[in-house]
Amino acid sequence: MRYLAFFILSLLCACQPQLQEVNINRKDADAVKPAYAMVIHGGAGTITKANLSEEKEKAIRAKLEEALIKGEAMLKANKPALDVVEAVIHILEDSHHFNAGKGAVFNHGAKNEMDASIMSGLDLKAGAVGGVGVIKHPISAARAVMEKSVHVMLSGEGAEEFSREHGLEIVDPSYFYTEDRMESLKRVKAKENKKLTEQEKHGTVGCAVLDAEGNLAAGTSTGGMTNKRWNRIGDSPIIGAGTYANNKTCAVSCTGHGEFFIRYAVAHDVSAMMEYKKVSLQEAGNEIINVKLKNAGGTGGFVAVDKDGNIAMPFNTEGMYRAYIKPGEKVVQIYKD
Repeated sequence: MRYLAFFILSLLCACQPQLQEVNINRKDADAVKPAYAMVIHGGAGTITKANLSEEKEKAIRAKLEEALIKGEAMLKANKPALDVVEAVIHILEDSHHFNAGKGAVFNHGAKNEMDASIMSGLDLKAGAVGGVGVIKHPISAARAVMEKSVHVMLSGEGAEEFSREHGLEIVDPSYFYTEDRMESLKRVKAKENKKLTEQEKHGTVGCAVLDAEGNLAAGTSTGGMTNKRWNRIGDSPIIGAGTYANNKTCAVSCTGHGEFFIRYAVAHDVSAMMEYKKVSLQEAGNEIINVKLKNAGGTGGFVAVDKDGNIAMPFNTEGMYRAYIKPGEKVVQIYKD
């Protein structure tokens, strides 16, 4: 018996270092979660080196980087995810390079009709506006709807009146005029009965954030589709289609041909797959964008961050303006490769 007891004791001693190593690895795995993470996009479509000048590419990269730097500074200062989403999208809405805010495309009547939405993953509160034409920052109008009304979505003149009453910056419609967007409208009208290119169908900006408190938020803003008629509204202001955030899973902002993103409830589908199928953010993104959506004929993509700080940026077009930042890590990309 003494020999048996000695043998068992020897085995336990031999296993002790291995058990300790497992515990250390588990702690290291927990430490992998970043203190914060943010991902942004400026739209997806036929974006290739052949149709994007070196000068424009440089300007777009600089604007995306500016947005990243702004967001990271706020996250380092422990600002909440919603504040970061709104401030970062302001930067993109103020740039004529993206189809949102200042760079919004024209509808059939040569007017701007902009949409936006925002959502908090902490409490699932959300706000959105559709078809607005005089609000400088539609993303702020969406947040005002979320926080200062009992509604989720307001549209048109009602949304503009609400924004005035709550002190949002209102501008003359001429603020949104750019020669590039007017030329785009003329080109589309000239081939009105022909198939539109991906770039003419859609264009959006968006942001998804994980803050230092572990809260998620997402927002999306767009000028919609060039030459759109009859007050058409796409997926961007629709919670679950163009924007979604849930602290249990992820925060998502989409860009693409809105009708498909609405039908397939893309933003919510990402969260649902993670929650119910227990798949990773990247796995959910690949299946939704490169299988479901692609097989249906839908084009576009999304950016997302999950509750553990993992980033996904799947798309099925030639390119997508996209970027993300984590502590010690910054990436800005445009083309497929």
